[in-house]
Amino acid sequence: MYQLRHKKFIATDIETCWDFFSSPNNLKKITPPYMGFLVKNEIPEKMYEGLMIEYTVTPIMKIPMNWITEITHVEDLKYFVDEQRKGPYKIWHHEHHFKVVEGGVEMEDILTYVLPLGFLGKIAHALFVKNKVKEIFEFRNKKVEEIFRV
Repeated sequence: MYQLRHKKFIATDIETCWDFFSSPNNLKKITPPYMGFLVKNEIPEKMYEGLMIEYTVTPIMKIPMNWITEITHVEDLKYFVDEQRKGPYKIWHHEHHFKVVEGGVEMEDILTYVLPLGFLGKIAHALFVKNKVKEIFEFRNKKVEEIFRV
């Protein structure tokens, strides 16, 4: 099992921050364009527990992968969790936490994931998955800075 933790300061109020991140429609804005992120089902403006989102991404060599994630937990203005129901990972559990701090909001991501294929999955993680996940989060950080003018 692998875990990535990341904290980001966002110079805005909690309501503005929450409004942006709790809208599934904004996910594409913070996903690298090369990922070919495409939502395949109709989604609402605001997430809720039980929401299923079906999408396609092309993270490696433009090979499309179908994903289905479920929003499993939501506490307004505090956190939400998305979990993969179908996709390339054996386990994908992504927590998004929001905390009011002086001058803005601290957003913390806790991503816990397991790759399939046992030993081969460990090799794939070492060779490219680990770096690809970090790269996606780095892109997201830059986009968040642009969006919120941090």
